[in-house]
Amino acid sequence: MNTLIVLRHAKAAHVPGLADRQRPLTDRGERDAGRAGEALKALGLSPDLVLCSPSERTRRTAELTLATLAPDAPVQIETDIYEAYPDELVELIRRTGDEVSTLLLVGHNPGALELVVNLTLARDLDKFPPGAYAVIETTEAWTDLGPGDGRLAHRWNPKD
Repeated sequence: MNTLIVLRHAKAAHVPGLADRQRPLTDRGERDAGRAGEALKALGLSPDLVLCSPSERTRRTAELTLATLAPDAPVQIETDIYEAYPDELVELIRRTGDEVSTLLLVGHNPGALELVVNLTLARDLDKFPPGAYAVIETTEAWTDLGPGDGRLAHRWNPKD
């Protein structure tokens, strides 16, 4: 059994003149990212590998989430996650080695939401706000992962 955790970056600030990739988290975003780590830890999950977009807000979300969840988890910054379509995210996930059983992907919408819907066929999942995550379980090897191969085991929204 493999587990994929898809985490959307937490709430980010809109700062005039600052490039999109450099946007920082808001105070609420900082709190929500830490809460996401606590919620994942309560589920007994710990990533073997983290794939993270290069933006400031995703890197900070990963840092704060992992501080509680798995401080020593290896983090790979993947430029392909930024502005990725779901099929591009699946291709990235397919490159994951068999030694990884729990993978955390920290990214952006709409790609994050569409990835979850694509893998689980969860048609009722229409919102994936900043800081939300979805836990997807699959019996498929990462290299074989495709549409409908996952089961939505858990989802969390910081507003709940």
